[in-house]
Amino acid sequence: MMRFIKPFIMPAVALAAWGTALPASAQDKGPIRIGVPTAIQLQIGRDTQTGVRMAIDEINAKGGVLGRKLEMVVADETENPEQGIAAIKKLTADEKVDVMIGGYTSGVTLAQLPHIARSKTIYMEVGAASPAITQRVKSDYDNYKYIFRSFPINAAHQARGLVDFISGMLKDEMKIQNIAIVGENAKWVQDLVPILKKGATEAGANVKLSEFFDTSTSDFSPLLAKVKDSGAQYLIVILSHASSDIFVKQWYDARFPIPIGGIDVKGQDQDFFSRVGGKAISETVGNFAVRAPLTAKTLPFWDAFVKAAGTAPVYTGVGGYDAVHIYAEAVERAKSLEPDAVIKELEKTDYTGVAGKMVFDETHDVKAGPGFVNLLFAQWQADGKREVVWPKQIATGKMIPPPWMQVQ
Repeated sequence: MMRFIKPFIMPAVALAAWGTALPASAQDKGPIRIGVPTAIQLQIGRDTQTGVRMAIDEINAKGGVLGRKLEMVVADETENPEQGIAAIKKLTADEKVDVMIGGYTSGVTLAQLPHIARSKTIYMEVGAASPAITQRVKSDYDNYKYIFRSFPINAAHQARGLVDFISGMLKDEMKIQNIAIVGENAKWVQDLVPILKKGATEAGANVKLSEFFDTSTSDFSPLLAKVKDSGAQYLIVILSHASSDIFVKQWYDARFPIPIGGIDVKGQDQDFFSRVGGKAISETVGNFAVRAPLTAKTLPFWDAFVKAAGTAPVYTGVGGYDAVHIYAEAVERAKSLEPDAVIKELEKTDYTGVAGKMVFDETHDVKAGPGFVNLLFAQWQADGKREVVWPKQIATGKMIPPPWMQVQ
């Protein structure tokens, strides 16, 4: 069941100028419907809805788009491809939404793509990271031009962000050269790891071990033993669907003599530290947005989200919020809801969002790199506080070792 957020106006966040409203006859067409396919049982899904709702409330408070209000319709795609396809069919065939903003699991999104294409409905991805999702746009534009990834940056870009962390923080700052890489056996990780290994090696790190594990793994002790025997000084962990809670608890309880960090999606949750009884201390987690002045919109959005939801957002909350604004501005420029006209305007997007500047490349994938959206690294520290430790220019604190290890 979706969670409803009480409408509110957030004047601190800069709003787009929507232009002259259309005559009353335009308003008679009813609301513009935004479909949200997401895994509603996870914080990923709850935060997508909150971010979308916040943007809708802001835009409606300014008169809507083309003289019409926006409304949200949610469908639970869970983490299952069949259910994900059913969610798309519900939103497009039954609910007849004008656009879809959501997603989480790359495998589910890839299964949904043909159905999205047949529906000829614009879909703005805010959760899944596999580059294969937007490659369909490049290989078959006429059928897949409806697909955009507005958030997060794709797995290849994330790999390059991890390489920067390994090169800059681990190798240069901490003098750590030997690393191990372990990741769940999922599509987005399969896309990420080869790029990460190659980049880390080229940066001068020694990859002592690289291994995948099943997403249903509940005993990580054999894997941790392999990492310890490899001679690694730091463990890069990449997981989203596997149990971060179990992994971190077993790492902590074993007093494992190697620090951990990487991309731990559930480790981004605001309640993660308390959920694992403080055992995430010193884990460094890749994030796409934190409460730091990344843009003029970051802090106002962050504080308003916490006020609305009672918790800090994970990345899909940021992505959902920005995607609504990007779509609304494209519709205003197109002066139409007709998909082809809106797509042409989306392709011209140059938008400063919560996490950075947002521009789409030729595959409809959001760009990464200097001046755009990038991967940040925040470490869980005492009392569940998160400190940004990399990149150096926006760091809010210094990196600490696990409490049972001496400072290296």
